Amino acid sequence: MGQGWAFLGISLLVAAGGAVGGMGRLYISRWSASHLGSRFPWGTLIVNLAGAFVIGVLGGLVAQGSLAAMFLLTGVLGGFTTVSSLSLQTLDLLRERRSLAALSNVGMTLLLGLAAAALGWNVVAAS
Repeated sequence: MGQGWAFLGISLLVAAGGAVGGMGRLYISRWSASHLGSRFPWGTLIVNLAGAFVIGVLGGLVAQGSLAAMFLLTGVLGGFTTVSSLSLQTLDLLRERRSLAALSNVGMTLLLGLAAAALGWNVVAAS
């Protein structure tokens, strides 16, 4: 019975982190739409790049499988970053026959996301 309660506790920890991350994503998405416009999904790009950087930093600091990792990596960053939004927004760009914008969205997210994660990791490694 103890393992069941432990799993429930971890699940609630991840859910709380997901709520924090989801609220952060909502705020950034709304801010970017009002300040940068909504013709390109800037909010999703910003969220995914910031999330890639932060996961790079935390990946070097937080022990895998720890409660901190469950809350921060799985919960907060899982709720914050999103591939599903990237996919739908890219599909919308393709439906609008904006192939270059769709390719830019995927390319920037993947390449800059990888660079952001590497930068985050290197920031931790250098200290």
